[in-house]
Amino acid sequence: MADEMVLRAQRFINTTYPNMLGIPKLEENGQTSWTVMYALTRALQLELGISSLSNNFGPTTLNALQSKYPVLNGSTVPSANFARIIQSALYCKGYDGGEIDGKYNDRVAASVSKMKSDMGVAASFPDSGSLYPKVVKGLLNMDPYVTVNGGSAKIREIQQWLNGRYIGRQDFFIVPCDGHHSRTVASSMLYAIQYELGMADGVANGNFGPGTKSGLAGHTLSEGSSGTWAQLYSGALILNQRATTPFTSVFNSTVASETAAFQAFVALPVTGKGDFSTWASLLVSYGDQNRRGEACDGVTKITPARAATLKAEGIKYIGRYLINPTGGAPLEKEIQAGELQTIADNGLRCFPIWQTYGRDAEGFNYPAGNADGLAAVAAAQRHGFKTGARIFFAVDFDAYDYEVTDDILPYFKGVEDAMALSGNPYRVGVYGPRNVCIRVSEAGHATASFVSDMSSGFSGNYGYPLPANWAYDQIVTRTVGSGDGAINIDHNIASGRDIGEGSFNPSRLDNAPDVAFDLSSYYPAMHTDISTYMKSIGFPDSDAKRIFTHTECLETVMAHDALITSLSNTYNMRKALIQTSAYWEMRHYDAIDLTVDAAVTYYHTGVGGDDISPVRDSSTGIAQISGDVGIRAWNYCIGKGYASGTVLDPAKDADIWTMWHKVNQDNAYSVRTVSLIHLWDAGGKPGGNNGPDGETVLRTMRLDYTQKEIFEVLRRYQGWGDEAEAHATKRMALYQLFEKYNGLSRMY
Repeated sequence: MADEMVLRAQRFINTTYPNMLGIPKLEENGQTSWTVMYALTRALQLELGISSLSNNFGPTTLNALQSKYPVLNGSTVPSANFARIIQSALYCKGYDGGEIDGKYNDRVAASVSKMKSDMGVAASFPDSGSLYPKVVKGLLNMDPYVTVNGGSAKIREIQQWLNGRYIGRQDFFIVPCDGHHSRTVASSMLYAIQYELGMADGVANGNFGPGTKSGLAGHTLSEGSSGTWAQLYSGALILNQRATTPFTSVFNSTVASETAAFQAFVALPVTGKGDFSTWASLLVSYGDQNRRGEACDGVTKITPARAATLKAEGIKYIGRYLINPTGGAPLEKEIQAGELQTIADNGLRCFPIWQTYGRDAEGFNYPAGNADGLAAVAAAQRHGFKTGARIFFAVDFDAYDYEVTDDILPYFKGVEDAMALSGNPYRVGVYGPRNVCIRVSEAGHATASFVSDMSSGFSGNYGYPLPANWAYDQIVTRTVGSGDGAINIDHNIASGRDIGEGSFNPSRLDNAPDVAFDLSSYYPAMHTDISTYMKSIGFPDSDAKRIFTHTECLETVMAHDALITSLSNTYNMRKALIQTSAYWEMRHYDAIDLTVDAAVTYYHTGVGGDDISPVRDSSTGIAQISGDVGIRAWNYCIGKGYASGTVLDPAKDADIWTMWHKVNQDNAYSVRTVSLIHLWDAGGKPGGNNGPDGETVLRTMRLDYTQKEIFEVLRRYQGWGDEAEAHATKRMALYQLFEKYNGLSRMY
């Protein structure tokens, strides 16, 4: 909603500093934003004589303001524009800025006084209506100083108290007073602890380092303790959602009771005292890293000797990975043959983890969740996990909150839907930073959380509480044992909400060649599953936009099952690769493709030219293969000895027409060409981001391709760029569905 005075502030910037280097023109929409605050900050820097402008109100700006104008009011403001910057910023913060007329008048002074009161710093500065450098810094940002979005009055009281008590310290700056815990507030608590420990300015740094740890070890609190330490402690409890805790300087019975409840929740010894381990869990995500938990996870095979080491360490639950998505190091990341039986034989239990290659938001979306869910089910069954096990799907990066909304939640909805499509053989867990775990679980997509708390600096951990449904809390990496029993692990605290699995079905590490599809047993279910998935990504079984229905596409692919099986066996290529590309491309055939087909026919034969411009080549046929691509794939495979035939020249119209006509008219020839294109893909098909020298060469085609290799082959079939990447992500789930039923045919 537009605000007239914010609009006037934007116009002030645009008219006063037109075309000014370093101050971009603002959109005049009457809405406050960081963009507006950045422009006001740059304008202030310009007025201060700073030549290198920045969005950041950093030490240079602060020091210049402190040296030139340590107190700003109606008598000391240096210019009308300087005053207008202050007035504009006040309106952007929700306060009265006067008329933006360049006058630091009584209205401005009253608003400054009100803002300082809201900040909690009114008593820290002598003149209520004057601005001081750190207050100006707080003015020129988007931090609220009143509760917003259901903020807690008690948390706001803590924020105001921190501001008022520590604003005079060199490295402490005004924190928001909005009633919400945050990274900034968590950092301010650590500064406060360090100041109370007697650390000097420049020494206190907001880190949970050795000095802070040793200092806290000497400040155990118990019922009856009082003073600033008790005040800080009660504040820390409140920030960790112990809501009935009073913000008090007295460690009373309520504080002791809430301490005991918090200790029980985070799996600390329940003493009711504010000891070091409790302080640590309140202040940083990983807590006391000297704790010994009952769980671990790692990328190393559990041998009998390592199992003995873990048992001696008190470990009961071991997290192991269902796949190694890239196939490279670490070589034992994926569960190894016989490993689960070793775990069970030693009285230990295993919880499965699914992690692919995505370490940023781009790897997460609904189709990727579908594909990963289906692949995780297949991998868990292959390794021998019984029905009912919980698979923890990993988000192994610092996802910002908007990325959780835009990317992570759709991904887990995809996982959830894939699990339902598979008959819900397994439960879904989430591995990741606290905010990811909280939001995925609250959305109903996960039943337990495995929290990556070692990464205390993650924005999704700093300032967030431990999720209510936490099962494992990852706190430190350490090497335990010696000799053959030595093993490097991530040490985890276990809550008991998940206890892994202690018995397993026989594993079936499936590298067997594909066989003929069992149509009578599996076709109806596969037809339904693929239909359900395609509908979920916007492909109804039939619609006016596309030439072929779901049934027609699937029946066409399955009609060539004998050929596809033969190609699979000949080239050591999973049938699902061929089936996926053929089905996907046929499913996309539309009226535009038919028009272009007619234009190509006209170019080469002169037939059918009414209202058509001739086109030399196009993607065509059920597998959408162009004459050029078909020629190059066949030529590559003939040269490698994968196929026999006549080498054609893509520069010759006659040869383009020969290949184009075959893939347009002969479905079997198109299917065969799909397999050759995939061989070409794996061999480093030219083009893409790697330039004319070609794509990265994959391992020679094989039945145990990794998820990354499968994705690359499917992506390269279409080419490169955003569309190819997006389509390959969607085709990964389709691949898993074809592979699911091919696998059943292989087994039975």
